[in-house]
Amino acid sequence: DAKALVDRGEKIAAVQPEINGNLQVQFLNKNTNTSIVGTTSNYPEVRKYEIETGRFFTNTEDQTRQRVAVLGPTVVANLGLQSNDAIVGEQIRIRGIQFTVVGVFKSKGQASAFSNPDDQILLPVQTARFRVLGTNRVRSISVLAPSEEEIPETMGDIQKILRREHKLRAGKDDDFQIRNQSDFLNTLGETTAVFSLLLAGIAAVSLVVGGIGIMNIMLVSVTERTREIGVRKALGATKMNILFQFLIEAVVLCLLGGMIGIMVGAGGAMAFSKFFGWSTEVGLSSVIVAFGFSAFVGVVFGVYPARRAAGLDPIVALRYE
Repeated sequence: DAKALVDRGEKIAAVQPEINGNLQVQFLNKNTNTSIVGTTSNYPEVRKYEIETGRFFTNTEDQTRQRVAVLGPTVVANLGLQSNDAIVGEQIRIRGIQFTVVGVFKSKGQASAFSNPDDQILLPVQTARFRVLGTNRVRSISVLAPSEEEIPETMGDIQKILRREHKLRAGKDDDFQIRNQSDFLNTLGETTAVFSLLLAGIAAVSLVVGGIGIMNIMLVSVTERTREIGVRKALGATKMNILFQFLIEAVVLCLLGGMIGIMVGAGGAMAFSKFFGWSTEVGLSSVIVAFGFSAFVGVVFGVYPARRAAGLDPIVALRYE
């Protein structure tokens, strides 16, 4: 399929097939499991990768099945090296086979919880096929369009060529899938939206439960401080004075809870970033929104206890034991 796309593609700038598998890589006394990707020399062009140190393997090295490798920065770190430069020119072993590291590419960042493009080793596809993975099955083929405007024409060109290669008759469904980056982004957006709604639902339930807890605490406080309320009213405190006193107390309690929640959340984000390598950030806007919701919960669930305190009869309150 890849060869047919290269030979007959009219609206195709580059074709990059790949095969992959998960194997253990060893360097000196260190080893780690990572994704082994067999691909062609135009991988950086098609996937928009940049080499940080060293170089990428050449087409000649691919065709002659040379044992050369390009590492992701996460692999270098997992092998116990502090600098990417330190691994270039060194020998590593994949499945017991010795490879020379010719380069390390720049970090792309973790795409998701299940995908980290920095945690992979790139090998020439012919080397991977015959020396490492022992398979001729191509997992995917990436195609570069001449320009963004020509993507629809490129997709049509791919479909036409692959249908001919697979000998599919008119009216028969494709036995392959063609997806562009927009499809991936749309899928990611839909998944993110579902998780956002789920988290919003959990947060809403948590706010309601927390608000009910605050209201119960304030009602108990009103009961325990009934004589205090009676004394204040006897000394001239108005209903509004009492109402604002208890309302402010409820808001302060919620703000303290919000502050603790922000500290726990920021600590959790830092822990995830450190132990899982995820990029996390607690923005100022998130902190402001958290404090805003805390104050809102304090007002909503503090009104009833405050009104109850403000409505107490001072004579009855002074007699309360």
